[in-house]
Amino acid sequence: MSSIDETLYEALCTVHDPELRRPITELGMVEKAYFEQGVAHIHVLLTIEGCPLKTTIEHDITQALSGVEGVQQVQVHIGYMNPQQRQKLRSTLGHKSKNPFSAEDSLTRVYAVVSGKGGVGKSSMTANLAASFAADGLSVGVVDADVHGFSIPGLFGIEQAPTRFEDMILPPVVSVPENVSGQGSGCVKVISMGMFVAGNKPVAWRGPMLHRALEQFLTDVHFGAIDILLLDLPPGTGDIAISMAQLLPTAELVLISTPQSAAVDVAERAGTMSVQTQQKVAGVIENMAAMRMPDGSMLDIFGAGGGVKLSERLSATLGYDVPLLGSVPLDVSLRTGGDVGVPLVWADTSSETAQSINRIARQLSHRARNLNGKPLPFNV
Repeated sequence: MSSIDETLYEALCTVHDPELRRPITELGMVEKAYFEQGVAHIHVLLTIEGCPLKTTIEHDITQALSGVEGVQQVQVHIGYMNPQQRQKLRSTLGHKSKNPFSAEDSLTRVYAVVSGKGGVGKSSMTANLAASFAADGLSVGVVDADVHGFSIPGLFGIEQAPTRFEDMILPPVVSVPENVSGQGSGCVKVISMGMFVAGNKPVAWRGPMLHRALEQFLTDVHFGAIDILLLDLPPGTGDIAISMAQLLPTAELVLISTPQSAAVDVAERAGTMSVQTQQKVAGVIENMAAMRMPDGSMLDIFGAGGGVKLSERLSATLGYDVPLLGSVPLDVSLRTGGDVGVPLVWADTSSETAQSINRIARQLSHRARNLNGKPLPFNV
């Protein structure tokens, strides 16, 4: 009797590893798959003992085989890869201990979400932009580079720790809810210092350690093939901003500001730093704009016109058009969504604020770029 039944194997090809987002058959995780008196026996090799997603894999296998003719019951037998099998998987993944996003042939768009000061909603905007990209079917990576003030895991409701596999770190993956996804299997892969800190302990690090942390997020974390990488940077023009420019020189900046004049002035300084780092500012997002009241009127809590002013100032200083990508209304739901770990663009797709963020995300994902000299991933 063959240890691999072709009918069962074909069904198992539809089961994807939750972290690696590739078929378990392709990853060498299926050791045996055979029938025995109406029972489908599946022997699966997990990457490590104590795999946090063991139950998810078992469930997905059972679901995939439940519709196969002749299957009355599914029994999943769990085993673990030996060192040789893990090394083979590592080779399959093609992971190299270097920063893939700085390579000249990288097709991943990299956006650093920056602000001049704190409290302008930079992290909330990063999370919702990532969620919007994913809802359009894109694979997105998010690096929470705000080491001292990490918040991205909470905004996505992530409690799972990253998985360590060989010399790689597999980031937690958040899938788009089924009622939202419309164009494929988009997802968000997240890494943050908050995943390595017990409880709510502070991180008291200086420049060199901050640089090394960001470097490890880019080299050791296996994001795989992603369409867009977002970095949520701490406010200002300090160590992390400088390290980001060194490690990701082709990253483009997305500047977040409120309409308030004081916030615009500080944000302008963050934007003009791009002259020193030789990076491009992709555009400005005016956050916390006029709030719609119950009677339909608009209340300018933080003033008005700041986004246009910032766009005009940066365009004049930098010598190229820095567009105002959009003005996002102040919305209580944006805050409540962050509190419960569900981005607003997923929780309430019809809201004015969600639609505004979606329009901004599509501008960033559909921007033209020069692919001259870059190899395209076509298999002939």
